[in-house]
Amino acid sequence: MSTEKRLAQALVILLQPELFKICEGCSSIVTVKTVICPSCKAYRFNVNTDDVITHTKDISVKSQQSVTDKDLFG
Repeated sequence: MSTEKRLAQALVILLQPELFKICEGCSSIVTVKTVICPSCKAYRFNVNTDDVITHTKDISVKSQQSVTDKDLFG
C-alpha cells in the first residue's frame, strides 16, 4: 500500500477510532465487526480507543509490516 493510501486510511481510523480495534496477534487494525483477523486468523483484539489512536499514529508513517493472505498465497 502506498504511503498516501496508508495516510488516508489512518485519517479514516482517527476520525472514528471507536469503529476499529487492534489484533492482538499481528497488530493489524480491523473494524469492530471483525471476529477473526483476516491477516493472522487470531480472535483476540484490543478495543481500547486510546490504544487504537496511538497505534494508528505509529503505523501510519511506517511501511506495512504484517503478513497478509496475499503475501502467503499470491
